[in-house]
Amino acid sequence: MVGVKSVKIDGEQICVFKSLIYLFESSSGTTLEVDMIVSEVVINKYKNEDTLIVEMELEDDRIISSIMNLKILPGRLPQMNLYMEVDDIDEYADLLKMNENDSFFPNLEEGLTIEDIRKVEMPYVKANLKLTLPIDQVEWLDQQKTHDLNELFKKMIYDYWKQ
Repeated sequence: MVGVKSVKIDGEQICVFKSLIYLFESSSGTTLEVDMIVSEVVINKYKNEDTLIVEMELEDDRIISSIMNLKILPGRLPQMNLYMEVDDIDEYADLLKMNENDSFFPNLEEGLTIEDIRKVEMPYVKANLKLTLPIDQVEWLDQQKTHDLNELFKKMIYDYWKQ
């Protein structure tokens, strides 16, 4: 069984934590599919796209370059499914074959946590705080640069968690 070595979307390398590449046979035809656990950053970047330009390098050094459809998969971890129609299944004869009647499907999430993913690629989200502070503290905050305040609050919160 061949696995995925690396994935580029629109020419940009993405971090893939686990993946499964397979042929999916259904009554409507055969598709080449890749299920991947990626970071929340990747999901947020591509979640509104329907199709992507994908270049995958497989473990046997084959390159698959194609426009692929995107589906965001539900689950505990951020997962995406890329798929495309396949005309010549012989070209992918060494891949795992699945069909719509299969009762077993590999669990990509097993052995991986969201904390593991965030150690590699942490998403950043804007947060707004409403505080009531003494005027001298508000004046001091107003004089600080946004980057410096972000670092200050990040450090304070992590230090507070450690206690």
